Amino acid sequence: MLTIGLFLAISFLVSLAGLAALIWAVSTDQFSFGQKQARVIFHEGEEGCLDDPTAGSAPTDTERAAIDASTAWPVSLFLGVAVLWLVLGSLFGLVASLKLHLPDWLDGSAVLTFGRIRTLHLTLVIYGWLSLAGIGTATWIIPRIFHTPLRSPRFATWGAIIWNAGLTAGCIAIASGWTDGEEWLEIPWQIDTLLAIGGGLAVVPLLRTAFARSVEHIYVSGWYFLAALCWFPALFIVANVPGIFVGAEQATVNWWFAHNVLGLWLTPLGLGAAYYFIPKIIGKPVYSYSLSLIGFWALALFYSQVGIHHLIGGPVPTWVVTLSIVQSVMMFVPVLAVAINQHVVVARNLWAFKASLPLRFISLGAIMYTLASFEGSLEALRSINTVTHFTQFTIGHAHLGAYGFASFIMFGSIYYMLPRITGRLWPWPGLITAHFWCVVVGFVIYFIALSVGGWLQGVAMLDAGRPFADSVILLKPYLEARSVGGTVMTIGHVLLAINVFGIFVLTRPASRNGAIA
Repeated sequence: MLTIGLFLAISFLVSLAGLAALIWAVSTDQFSFGQKQARVIFHEGEEGCLDDPTAGSAPTDTERAAIDASTAWPVSLFLGVAVLWLVLGSLFGLVASLKLHLPDWLDGSAVLTFGRIRTLHLTLVIYGWLSLAGIGTATWIIPRIFHTPLRSPRFATWGAIIWNAGLTAGCIAIASGWTDGEEWLEIPWQIDTLLAIGGGLAVVPLLRTAFARSVEHIYVSGWYFLAALCWFPALFIVANVPGIFVGAEQATVNWWFAHNVLGLWLTPLGLGAAYYFIPKIIGKPVYSYSLSLIGFWALALFYSQVGIHHLIGGPVPTWVVTLSIVQSVMMFVPVLAVAINQHVVVARNLWAFKASLPLRFISLGAIMYTLASFEGSLEALRSINTVTHFTQFTIGHAHLGAYGFASFIMFGSIYYMLPRITGRLWPWPGLITAHFWCVVVGFVIYFIALSVGGWLQGVAMLDAGRPFADSVILLKPYLEARSVGGTVMTIGHVLLAINVFGIFVLTRPASRNGAIA
């Protein structure tokens, strides 16, 4: 009774908060659907002009330069450390991938077993790379769209330090065999306290900046960022409360949390960045501002219970699973809104796609969001889930969302932001192109191998006339292809890290107009 009552009480309070936010948005005219509101990200003379520091095209703006200066140190810390975690997490992931078809490789130490290496990979890319890159991006964009310098930047800096301390301690604990034993929640809850404190400190400056904004209307990116910063603490704290959820309840909360990390944390961070950078780089507003707001509120309405479809066939009430399936299918609404908005504006300006490397990363990431969401809605259907569950197909789908969508957008965001943060040009522009093709080619190999191999694996597992070993043997060449793709992707991540190191340490301040502001 305590568990059910607590969960219902928290859900009720969250619902009230959401209702209050909706009422406030309506009462303050935040639902203004005109294209005028879409132009709040532009200053005078910016529309119609390519804005890309990697192409040497970025108009100088004194006001915006001052705003960027207020975010420079915390954002540099967030992004720099995020890239380090990306490289380390990628290496762990590559080792884990190789172990799937070379099980005797590196078998002399408990730390190097598949269970620990794979867990380290997941923890580092979610809480190290994507979370820190997302927070850094939000910290840089929010002051810009609110035309206000970042308030209390020291809180963000200390938040980054404490978060990384907690993540480091969590990885040491996992490597030693001390975990909470739940996917996406492996860091012991005692250490998770540091992440909660660090995340809380990082949020304070953003909320203070939002309250002190110089514009009345909240641009759609602000809605996505601020919502993510409210959603994730609720998810993280509830899922990490020790000793309350057990058995089937624990599994339900586990997948409620894990899927919502993607949908209510990484997704709004990625979409918020895309809604800012795509029109900003092209120099034209989004296709339909009304669709952008509809997409946001539809995500808020339909996503919260999507993750329970992972428990189809499990010991949970049928109505809970059915509700999850219905909400998964309803995700077509926000996804179509985002797809029409972002893909149309890029399709109408292919010249910008060719000219801007950051735009290539971000627009491809937006496309992969569409694909991942449609695939996820179909995968939630019982007829398809029966085949794909417990297979590598699900792994491929997870990477389509977390890597193809979220990581690609973060790559492009970093390439756009760091020249303005540091006042320097990228030291090796050719490495950006090489990075792009490494991650594109590598991920195509990776995703196709897991999707095809995973489907064949599922079909074999369902065939009562075939031994289970058949599903394992037929999968081996696809796992080898996965490792090839992962290797190429990791090379791309190393190239990114080299360039980031160079822009922080090796290059001199730019003299060319636009590299700063």
